[in-house]
Amino acid sequence: MFSPDFLLRNSVYVSLLIGAACPLVGVYLVLRRLVFMGVALPQISSCGIAFAFALHTWGAVPHLENGENTLAFAGSTVFTLTAILVLSFLERRGRGLVEGRIGTAYVLAGAWSVLLLVKNPFGEHGLLDRLKGEIIAVSNSDLAWTAGAFALVLICLLLFQKEFMLVSFDPEMAVTLKKNVVVWDALLFLLIGLTISMSVLSVGPLVTFGFLLIPPLIARLFAANMRQFALLAVGSGVASSLAGFYIALRWDLPVGAVDVALLGVVFAVMCAGKKIFSMSRPAPV
Repeated sequence: MFSPDFLLRNSVYVSLLIGAACPLVGVYLVLRRLVFMGVALPQISSCGIAFAFALHTWGAVPHLENGENTLAFAGSTVFTLTAILVLSFLERRGRGLVEGRIGTAYVLAGAWSVLLLVKNPFGEHGLLDRLKGEIIAVSNSDLAWTAGAFALVLICLLLFQKEFMLVSFDPEMAVTLKKNVVVWDALLFLLIGLTISMSVLSVGPLVTFGFLLIPPLIARLFAANMRQFALLAVGSGVASSLAGFYIALRWDLPVGAVDVALLGVVFAVMCAGKKIFSMSRPAPV
């Protein structure tokens, strides 16, 4: 699969990048108990793509070279970043039911995606290809943009890890230490939103959510600290994406569906293994 002559070589690389980036930002969603946001944001990102395609059909935006990818990226990024900043702001204010707001955003995004595409053949064709989670043709430029975006996310998460952890788990202490909680929260959610936008463009919302959630849940079973949590989540995501791509290629199956199904199998096996191990240990005297 890594041969220079392999036709889908770039697709393998994109799959591995998503298998590493989504679990890394998904760690923060799991730790902050914002799993539902991980469900809603990929759907909102898809709605942004549908809206951008609708603007093109209505003549509101001019024809662009490589226009489909440009429109999709712009719509996905604007909708995702706006939604995550608004939802995080409302979460911080602590008013209303958080799950209710996120669930409402999810269903509304799904409904508007359908309405915007129902009479838009151009948009319907472009978005349906993305929703299937197929990683078929990835150009060198698409690969470079995806790698660059994920590299930026990784660098920021490494440089500001202490600040992100502090505002996530002890905002009162962060205020005491004169940290601007709003700014650090906004930066963290911007990084999460950028990762989700790029992932949805490549593999669709279902696969994006699968990699946001399941690898961190696998890592949480065994991690003793934050570093182990992040490394185990990334490792399980990368291994599953590579194995899933190989299985899909070998048996001619959809890559995205195989990746998510494989993650589910791994999670079930790990949960069962940990349960059996804990039951087999002798009880403390």
